[in-house]
Amino acid sequence: MQIITSKDNEIVKNIKKLKDKKYRDQEGKFLVEGIKMVEEAITENVAIDKIVVCEDCVNDKSINQNLMYEIAKYDCIYVSEKVFLTLTDVSNPQGILAVINKKESEKDISYEEDIIVLLDGIQDPGNLGTILRTVDSIGLKQIVISQETADPFNPKVVRSTMGAIYRVNIIKSEDVLETLKDIKKHKFEVVATSPWADKTIYDVDYTKKVIVIGNEANGISEEVLKQSNIKVKIPMLGNTESLNASVAAGIVLYEYVRNKIK
Repeated sequence: MQIITSKDNEIVKNIKKLKDKKYRDQEGKFLVEGIKMVEEAITENVAIDKIVVCEDCVNDKSINQNLMYEIAKYDCIYVSEKVFLTLTDVSNPQGILAVINKKESEKDISYEEDIIVLLDGIQDPGNLGTILRTVDSIGLKQIVISQETADPFNPKVVRSTMGAIYRVNIIKSEDVLETLKDIKKHKFEVVATSPWADKTIYDVDYTKKVIVIGNEANGISEEVLKQSNIKVKIPMLGNTESLNASVAAGIVLYEYVRNKIK
């Protein structure tokens, strides 16, 4: 087993560059890290470019033998702990990461699902990853994001998705207003959350709806609000004026679930 010990190795340098969005876009690749994320990549049969394993994990057998057998089927490289620490994006790494080839995203929105989730300028990677995970958890296969939304292949976003990044089609809208107009032509109504709305999330029939989640600091843009058919608020009994974007998204989306199963 050959172990790469130099951080100046070309393979190592190219993997490290994938921390930058420009290089991810250029190469069409992104990084996933951790045992669960690599296992899911294999299970979901995604296009794995290569797998990187820290030699310490081989020596101390912290990666189970079944996974070691599976990763041996791929282009697998082994690196020293010192080199792995230059690649990892977490404080307590598990010693395994993978380079994934981005799948060819469907550009067209599917209108077969009851609801479409659209993100209007979500900036925090953790929020974006959590929303993707929530969308996956309720069985949706797609999400639409604005140009101003954070890069969904940012390592922090990918980690927060807990595998949803493999299953949810991410459609980047060139122009959110035009996208909403097109969606409305398919008889969908746009639901926007606003603290000043008269209706609540409990007053909506979640059939053929677009659920818009706005920016953490500024909420949904004024232009998008004007495109909405229905404005709703999340009722709150305390003094807090607003909720974290991913929490708000979860509450609204699980009201859709409650309506589906009641």
